[in-house]
Amino acid sequence: MIQTERLVLRPMSPDDADAVVALLTDAEVGKSYMLPDFETPQQAYKLFDRLCALSKDEFRFVRGIYLDGVWIGMINDVEIKPPCIELGYALLPAYHGRGYATEALHGAIFALLSRGYTEIRAGAFEQNIASIRVMEKNGMRRIDHTEDITYRGQMLHCVFYSYQR
Repeated sequence: MIQTERLVLRPMSPDDADAVVALLTDAEVGKSYMLPDFETPQQAYKLFDRLCALSKDEFRFVRGIYLDGVWIGMINDVEIKPPCIELGYALLPAYHGRGYATEALHGAIFALLSRGYTEIRAGAFEQNIASIRVMEKNGMRRIDHTEDITYRGQMLHCVFYSYQR
């Protein structure tokens, strides 16, 4: 468990299923956080089950973000190549703009550094200025790595940031 000033990052539980599925199926979230297009709610619940299991795996970094005990988002590993780990993060839209993503990423960075990682990376679509600001506020610097990704019928340019010990 990771405690920040206002948040707790911890493994998810079955009680979080409805909130996680709400995030996974939210059209606004899907614009900036790569998610599959679910044909049925059951598919989203199946992904939740996988995320919940991964959040309990000591070799992975998948955590729910909790505010006063309420699940508001998640932060997860995208790729692990020790001593580097790449993270992704998403919050329910009702919690955007309040500094929660910045605070959660800060807590994750320092927890991962204490686990022996020396570089923490994250990426964002170039037009996702809010996510880029979250990374910059955490001392992450843009690196010379980009990707062009086809997502939901559009070619999007992804930029990457890094925090290095």
